[in-house]
Amino acid sequence: MTNLLSVLPDFDIQPFAHILPSLERALISTADLLTLDALDVAKRAQVPPGEVRRLAVAVVDGVHGSTSLSTGEGVEGGGNGESVEQGGDGSVSNRIEAISTLDDAFDAALCGGIAVGKLTELVGESAAGKTQFLLTLLLSVQLSSTSGTPKSALYISTEAPLSTLRLVQILEEHPKLSALPFDERPTMARVQSAHIHDLEAQDHILRYQVPVVIKRHNVGLLVVDSIAANYRPEFDRGKAKGSAAESFVKRSNQVTELGALLRQIAEKHDIAVVVANQVADRFATVVEPASQIPLSQQHTPKSQPTSPPYPTTTLPATTAHAPKPDSTPIPTLTVSTDDPLSLDHQQRFFTGWGDEPSITNLKTPSLGLAWTNQLGARIALLKSPVYAVRPYASGEEPEIEGWERTCRVVFGEWCGEGRVGFEIWKGGVRAIVGEEPEVKGV
Repeated sequence: MTNLLSVLPDFDIQPFAHILPSLERALISTADLLTLDALDVAKRAQVPPGEVRRLAVAVVDGVHGSTSLSTGEGVEGGGNGESVEQGGDGSVSNRIEAISTLDDAFDAALCGGIAVGKLTELVGESAAGKTQFLLTLLLSVQLSSTSGTPKSALYISTEAPLSTLRLVQILEEHPKLSALPFDERPTMARVQSAHIHDLEAQDHILRYQVPVVIKRHNVGLLVVDSIAANYRPEFDRGKAKGSAAESFVKRSNQVTELGALLRQIAEKHDIAVVVANQVADRFATVVEPASQIPLSQQHTPKSQPTSPPYPTTTLPATTAHAPKPDSTPIPTLTVSTDDPLSLDHQQRFFTGWGDEPSITNLKTPSLGLAWTNQLGARIALLKSPVYAVRPYASGEEPEIEGWERTCRVVFGEWCGEGRVGFEIWKGGVRAIVGEEPEVKGV
């Protein structure tokens, strides 16, 4: 194989000498062997699947039993923000360097924070708290330094310019920042910013100017807020040149190149790249309970399903009331296709919306599947309305008195799924007091 001996120098390849040349010709790497299905690897290399499984098991055993993995830079350092540490029992573990969110609950859900060397996306609808989260990171990155020189942050905005007044307010109000000695606090001088308006300028800045700024100012965090804003006007169906299909293909290619460029910046310069993304409404079939359908229509197919006038399924039972005081059955949400291989069926598992029946206001992150495949992690910021507790007249729309916000880790290379409720306050964003973060798959 192409890099087996570089990963495991002491691995005994003799029992597998008959399949290694075929794996070499098929460009199968050790990562492919450990992550891909053995049948797929066998088809690609034209070797028996059983032999591939046996080799994969041997490699896993070799990794677990090895006391010195070769990283190309010695035991003390790894690439892409990873540091390799050797424990007292001889085991080797990879610790991902991360930027703290300045909140213990958020850091627990993210297994330490925003990973360095990775591309992370914050996605949510308008006023969900994306920018507040990013502003906190601009200050937090200045506290993490392994070389003794404080890190800086680079903020690229495609919509509203950087809010310096809000940044100063977070710096003064957040308890973890205000408690620091004056000479150790983050400063506005270490936050570089740029405002761009079109895709051409965005591509030029990311390719040629950002690498220079990173080296010159010791940048540890690159933020793009938001990544989809410049694509919407340039690829509007009415303005795009050519057919809609040609415009879609062109945009997909550009999005893929953009994702690859941002990942390259994160890995090459060993920094965290965090982007904010917008969402679009996603429509699904709403099936109403039989008790809500008149008897004369219960056996008549409905050509168009009727959606409730407001998202009743997001009403917390203890803090809000539906317009009718009686217990009204909640509509159920179904996908529009039963094909498990279709995008409509699968996107509920990687977008952040759709896999919970309690949420009917579905959203889809902008830029589609081509962009999602480039991400190292996706963090969805969800918000649901909280309605005032009072009796409502028939047909009256309930009054919204607040929002219930949830930070959800949809997927991540360095952490499992997790969620935690949060609120926006003067000091930025913080987890709700008394609520334990839910973390899965860590």
